[in-house]
Amino acid sequence: MRIPLPLIRTSDGSHAGGRSAMTCRFRCGDACFHEVPNTTANPYVGDIIAGALSRRGVMRAAAVVTAAAAAGTAVSVAAAPSAEAAPATKHKPVNKGARGLRFTPVAPNTADAVTVPTGYDQNVVIRWGEPILRGAPAFDPENQTAKAQAQQFGYNCDFLALLPLPGEHNRQILVANHEYTDEILMFRGYDSAAPTREQVEIAWAAHGLSAVVVEGERRTGRLRPVPRHPLNRRITATTEFRITGPAAGSDLLKTSADPTGTKALGTLNNCAGGTTPWGTTLHGEENFNQYFANSSSATDKRYGIGTGATERKWELYDKRFDVAQEPNEVHRFGYVVELDPYDPDSTPRKHTALGRFKHEGATVRLTDDGRPVVYTGDDERFDYFYKFVGSKRMKKGSSRSAREHNLSLLDEGTLYVAKLTGDSPAIEIDGTGKLPSDGEFDGSGEWIPLATATAKGAVSHVEGMTADEVFVFTRLAGDKVGATKMDRPEDIEPNPHTGKVYVALTNNTNRGRTGYAAADEANPRNSNKHGQILELTERWNRADSTKFAWSLFLVAGDPNDPATYFAGFPKDQVSPISCPDNVAFDPYGNLWISTDGAQLGSHDGLFGVATRGDRRGELKQFLTVPKGAETCGPLVQDRRVLVAVQHPGEIDGANVENPASTWPDGPGTYVRPAVVAVWRKDGCDIGV
Repeated sequence: MRIPLPLIRTSDGSHAGGRSAMTCRFRCGDACFHEVPNTTANPYVGDIIAGALSRRGVMRAAAVVTAAAAAGTAVSVAAAPSAEAAPATKHKPVNKGARGLRFTPVAPNTADAVTVPTGYDQNVVIRWGEPILRGAPAFDPENQTAKAQAQQFGYNCDFLALLPLPGEHNRQILVANHEYTDEILMFRGYDSAAPTREQVEIAWAAHGLSAVVVEGERRTGRLRPVPRHPLNRRITATTEFRITGPAAGSDLLKTSADPTGTKALGTLNNCAGGTTPWGTTLHGEENFNQYFANSSSATDKRYGIGTGATERKWELYDKRFDVAQEPNEVHRFGYVVELDPYDPDSTPRKHTALGRFKHEGATVRLTDDGRPVVYTGDDERFDYFYKFVGSKRMKKGSSRSAREHNLSLLDEGTLYVAKLTGDSPAIEIDGTGKLPSDGEFDGSGEWIPLATATAKGAVSHVEGMTADEVFVFTRLAGDKVGATKMDRPEDIEPNPHTGKVYVALTNNTNRGRTGYAAADEANPRNSNKHGQILELTERWNRADSTKFAWSLFLVAGDPNDPATYFAGFPKDQVSPISCPDNVAFDPYGNLWISTDGAQLGSHDGLFGVATRGDRRGELKQFLTVPKGAETCGPLVQDRRVLVAVQHPGEIDGANVENPASTWPDGPGTYVRPAVVAVWRKDGCDIGV
């Protein structure tokens, strides 16, 4: 996640109604207070939701009424499809729970700690600054250097992956994103108006990715890093990347430092990501716009790139961050990055075929014939979500030729953007979140092709744009084909058990405001501060289909609010949830949701929800994170849950001298983002 919720600035310049001003400054460059980049007249998903009429839902509502009448219970026909109506299915007692979710829910709280269910334990796996490379010094927050940070675990961990390590018992490779830096919490006496070169270079080194081997204890879920392992690696804002795919070598990507347009330095603002079936990791470059200063083009404005100085002022020490001097450097960010964790000498790649926008992440499934399909969202208010369908089949095995072939899979194929249509009368979508008469927010959709890349070249499917322009200015291509405006599409994850695809839509308080799109069926609430989860079913359950059905699986918020919806599950038996961000699946097909910017008075947390069976919609809170923190990751294994605790202590007025949080090491220490592992004390599987 990366765009904080608050949209109101008070008369004294402070922020009200959500995330702190510090979050707005350092995470996304005060994006909420800038003009929304998408000014097109494309349909808003809220409008679409407002118009959806599901015949299936009408039949379900009728069934509820018929069954109740048969039982001799007085039921109002008008009450059946309301938000408070009892679901058609009969649910088991809530004290048992769906398999994988049988734990006592954590109560909402504001503790400066990671709070886990009764019967569970935890440990901090690795913190910002811990040495991971051979020769790295111990962390010394009062004497930081760029050289040391480039050998240590980076800042603000987000996406997490655990990959097997054959031949090394009980060891795995942990890969983590480092989204951004909170300089005011990193450096004592930090002056945001005049950062030093050393502070800037430390921040460059604290961005990027970390790969570190971790070892598990035999009798618990505890993990510890294995420093100096030969597979350990740091990727920073100055690491060389290979630009691949159809836009590689384009004039749009050439700079004075790289006249070939095929090599880029660094990766920035890596948010969520994914693992591939061929053993690599994918990482989404999200709010890259905030690092670039002095833009003047309309195209850059569509990406939220500012006309003045940046918050961190990197442009003072490297001209590539000054658009006035290097207008194409910014075009080399905003891609999906691929890393091979098994080859520490490999050059990571930026895949232009997946388009350029604020990628929240990238998750992969295979078609029936073994071609990759990648889902990714553009985390911006009123922007779109996308799918890439590859044209080359994955080769099985770990031979050199198979790995080299598979590393090219995301360079050829077709990039699509989603367009949703609701099937309820528009009059029934009033912006309050009240369910339409069929009892569901649902409809149909199509994937609109934008461009196709082949070994012989690329072809644009968007009138008036070349293929290079589509892949580099993908937002503009989505505008032209009439893609559906969404409420900040973030993480997107296909369910490995059912094939259904789940889209986290975090929030959009601009929905319904003067000058902005009103609610629709897919985005049914004006001033949407809590968000929702969209469920897609590809036609014939084929990953390469160009048609899909959709419905709102979950409409977040306080269960006592009539506007909320939990897939029909009784709302007096679920945990409150706000601002869904990252999603993942456990071994049983339950969806796990991490939140960012929760608006219900509690800290952010991690939640599990059943997606099928008679407990579908049963949502339970598994943990909460410390003050000012966001829940990231997450990763759910048989006997272990991992989360990244990002930006703890990120609260207005906080700094090194006056910390808002003392997590994880207690008073007198620097607050430090970290990865946490949680497990059952009795050694059994999670939630069973």
